[in-house]
Amino acid sequence: MEASKTETAAVCHVVALPYPGRGHINPMMNLCKQLVSKAPDILITFIITEEWLGFIGSDPKPNFLGFVEAVGTKMGAPVEDVLDLLQPPVTAIVIDPYLVWAVGLGNQRNIPVASLWTMSPSVFSVFHHFELLLQNGQFLLDFSDLLERV
Repeated sequence: MEASKTETAAVCHVVALPYPGRGHINPMMNLCKQLVSKAPDILITFIITEEWLGFIGSDPKPNFLGFVEAVGTKMGAPVEDVLDLLQPPVTAIVIDPYLVWAVGLGNQRNIPVASLWTMSPSVFSVFHHFELLLQNGQFLLDFSDLLERV
């Protein structure tokens, strides 16, 4: 028997959560466009706040370290509030790896989380091998105070 035309097709609802900085949002948008172009049953919710919009413009930004800290410590709750409102329920979350708190958010809700590395492979390599660069004296800045706190 043929399925009724009134039945709704299952929708894969993906939340895209980029880091709110230059160079992070556009790659996430491009991934979302590619996903939707390949599968019409994908619904994408792209989460970005007004506060974030102020930081991606070309104007100079005061207190950059404060912004980075706020993204890492204060953005989880508002994003969680948005997830509570979304319909249909979220099927998957795609995050920027800098939003480490989002993995816990997905785990709490039993939602799979995938990371999209938005920067070049060379930047990834530096981060991946950072400890070796320090050990071999190939990184010119002194991070000993920072490393002691970690």
